[in-house]
Amino acid sequence: MRVAFGTDERTPLSDSLVEDLRRRGIEVAEVALGRPWPEVGRLVAEEVAGGRADRGVVCCWTGTGVSIAANKVAGVRAALCTDAETARGARRWNDANVLAVSLRLCSAQVAHEMLDAFLGTEPEPDEEANISLVEPPSP
Repeated sequence: MRVAFGTDERTPLSDSLVEDLRRRGIEVAEVALGRPWPEVGRLVAEEVAGGRADRGVVCCWTGTGVSIAANKVAGVRAALCTDAETARGARRWNDANVLAVSLRLCSAQVAHEMLDAFLGTEPEPDEEANISLVEPPSP
């Protein structure tokens, strides 16, 4: 698995997320470090939408900005999560492919629990029709 990672600010939490991903044997593409949050969200989302990464993780102070920016890229479903159950649900029912994390609110422990849920949960096939309703129409 390859995960695109970006953060507008390197912090102990962002460093811990990258280390955790690598410890799991996941290839991490650090595509946007220390860039403005709109670029972080877009650049990570483009990696996922373009098939160069299986999933993405984005961080900013609240997590909101990077999730909004990532969701502007067709084919991306970014979810701002605050706990493992939300991350699990985002994968199960929404097929979220980008996890957005708040650098202010989240602890390393909770972030690692969210990664467990985000990486270890598959979408429910019954949700495919609902998920297709949020995809933009083809040109």
